[in-house]
Amino acid sequence: MPTTSSSHGRAWIITPALTPERFATAQNSGAAVALVDIEDSVAPADKQLARTTAQQFFDRPDAPCTLGIRMNSPLTLEGTKDLLAMAAYTAKPDLILVPKTESARDIELVASVLDTSGYTPDIWALIETPRAFDKLPAILKAPRLGGVVFGSADYAATVRCGLEWDTLAYARSALVNAATAAGIPAIDAPVYALDTPDALRREAEKAKQLGFYGKGAVHPRHAAVINEVFQPTDDEIARARAIVAASEKSGNGVTSVNGQMVGTPFFAAARALLAEADGPQ
Repeated sequence: MPTTSSSHGRAWIITPALTPERFATAQNSGAAVALVDIEDSVAPADKQLARTTAQQFFDRPDAPCTLGIRMNSPLTLEGTKDLLAMAAYTAKPDLILVPKTESARDIELVASVLDTSGYTPDIWALIETPRAFDKLPAILKAPRLGGVVFGSADYAATVRCGLEWDTLAYARSALVNAATAAGIPAIDAPVYALDTPDALRREAEKAKQLGFYGKGAVHPRHAAVINEVFQPTDDEIARARAIVAASEKSGNGVTSVNGQMVGTPFFAAARALLAEADGPQ
């Protein structure tokens, strides 16, 4: 898991490599992870310029968040050039997001090129193709895999479906289930509409309920909404404390809290929420 703190919430923000004037804004947005993009937002003719410009993104040792990069697929020529360029960066990314991941080998390839005795970046898979969903259990066995991110736009384009929540419900559920089984976090896709905070909030709430660890953002103002949604509410914390108290009183036996039966899975979930809300003691 990236070196994020609860104070920075669960938002991931991505910014194009060819807009360096936006780098500081993204890094100071309050997101837990800020990514510079040299993949989809960069035209083929501009890839080399993007690799060079992206280096500036990491020239900030005091950044308030984890700094990462979305490279091109390592199975492409551009992705190979990305790996060679990143290996030569003076200041290196904390996190590498690997697009179009369809096998554990994709993750292993990135690690084999970039890992050194003094540098082992966090490597995450962008899951955005039907083939990737077919291969999820195998992909998630990659030893160097830190987590997964849902790429809704590419997935919907390939399947020829809409981007509505209900349309992508299967893909999201499958990804959360597989990631949880593998013991790694999953980050939901962004909302691409820039000026619909209510729609963003609703979708972030659904992502949280489904079990996503966080959600992507395409604009700095999205980060605050996502962070607020994923932060445990006062009511959630109070209920968790009541459940933990009930578990201790019942000796971890089945009991009830405010008219609802609770048992072992409820106790575990409540303790996990309190551990996050209270932070290190």
